[in-house]
Amino acid sequence: MRIVFFIVLLNVCYSNLFSQTEEERPNLYISDFISDYIQLKYPETNTDTILYVGVERQKMYLFINGEIEKVYAVSTSKNGAGTNYGSEQTPIGLHQINGKFGEGLPKGSVLKGRKFTGKIADIQTEPIPTGSDDITSRVFTIEGKELGINKGGDQDSYKRKIYIHGTAEEGLIGKPASHGCIRMRNDDVIELYNIINEGTTLIILNN
Repeated sequence: MRIVFFIVLLNVCYSNLFSQTEEERPNLYISDFISDYIQLKYPETNTDTILYVGVERQKMYLFINGEIEKVYAVSTSKNGAGTNYGSEQTPIGLHQINGKFGEGLPKGSVLKGRKFTGKIADIQTEPIPTGSDDITSRVFTIEGKELGINKGGDQDSYKRKIYIHGTAEEGLIGKPASHGCIRMRNDDVIELYNIINEGTTLIILNN
């Protein structure tokens, strides 16, 4: 049954792709794929608002009511994708945004333990490592929803303190550079903070 589903899905995607312009095709394919993927694998998941992070793409897609609203460049782990404690890898699978922090703080504010330290980061826009891993501007905490994959034991994304957050190393956005978190440019993470709410569905795939 699943094989038939994916054959139909591919046929629909390809027919739609050829009817679109070259610029529209990648986003249309991703929109169709993620929507159908979630409905097939996670049928009880709220799909009104979805964040999808493609680790290989180093991009985050914001879907609202099935349409791509925003596409953000991000930076995931320099160690690749994985869910084990101590791996410093970016976890995969179904998650949910379960906390938002940094309301009203100025751009570049440095947070530690999800609280403002009183410091403003010197944001580096060149592709140069700064040697620090400052968490800046806004923070989203995430909760894994798949037991044994990203929830519970040594695979628990929340206990691993995997966040979506702003970074002082903006010049490294677009390529793997983090210690497991999903980094965003400061303007982007502030914008996203103002759009999504706690409870938003997050799916991370290593593709």
